[in-house]
Amino acid sequence: MLIAVIIILLVIVLSSIRQINEYERGIKFTLGKFSKIMSPGWKIVLPIFQSYKKVDIRTKAVDVPEQDAITKDNVSVRINAVIYYKVFDASKAVLEVENFYFAVGQLAQTTMRNAVGSVSLDELLSERDKISEEICNIIDKATDPWGIKVENVELKDVSLPEEMKRVIARVAEAEREKEAVITKAKGEVEASLNLSKAADLMSKTPGAMHLRTLSTISDISSDQSNTIIFALPVEVLKSFEGRALTNEKIEEIVTKVTKKK
Repeated sequence: MLIAVIIILLVIVLSSIRQINEYERGIKFTLGKFSKIMSPGWKIVLPIFQSYKKVDIRTKAVDVPEQDAITKDNVSVRINAVIYYKVFDASKAVLEVENFYFAVGQLAQTTMRNAVGSVSLDELLSERDKISEEICNIIDKATDPWGIKVENVELKDVSLPEEMKRVIARVAEAEREKEAVITKAKGEVEASLNLSKAADLMSKTPGAMHLRTLSTISDISSDQSNTIIFALPVEVLKSFEGRALTNEKIEEIVTKVTKKK
């Protein structure tokens, strides 16, 4: 009889042992009432009288499905995100909400739609980090009573209708064309100023125009496929130096050109 009792007690004790892993916490109930949070290790849970529920306290990544939303400026978009959260109070996660996995996902979807509806399309595309942080703060505040800490929210993708993509592409193209025209105009201004300075300097320096002309001819002659005929007498270049030619000088130049021919 004693042996039978010992065997029965031994079976009860062995069947009462429950293992809680390091990344888990156990919620223990006695006669249906919350008793305590069980830490990692082997714990005794008496059959019939007691029960328990494991809660994973590791950080979880939840992929929020794509949601249809309308921005503040009435543009229809599709957005999806990923949420990172963890349980910091296992008892609240079990006692305060029926299924915190499902509850956090539904709350994230609703919060995303509301956040997108409060900003314009330009703000949504250019300030995604700011909007993600705002969504994270709202969800974290709402899940605090559930014993859940939302660590981060990231907007993964923002999908636009095809016609809106074409409109944005045209706007971007117009902006690039505007920048190109402005840059070209600035270059023309700088070039004209430099040419004006160069012309002023060469007009004040005797022989500068001759050297520049010869340098230009030398640059052109580097291409063997071109044939250059330069029939302008060097004396004529002196007229570019600001020196007035008298009738006698003109007759002298014409005579020299005739003799050379």
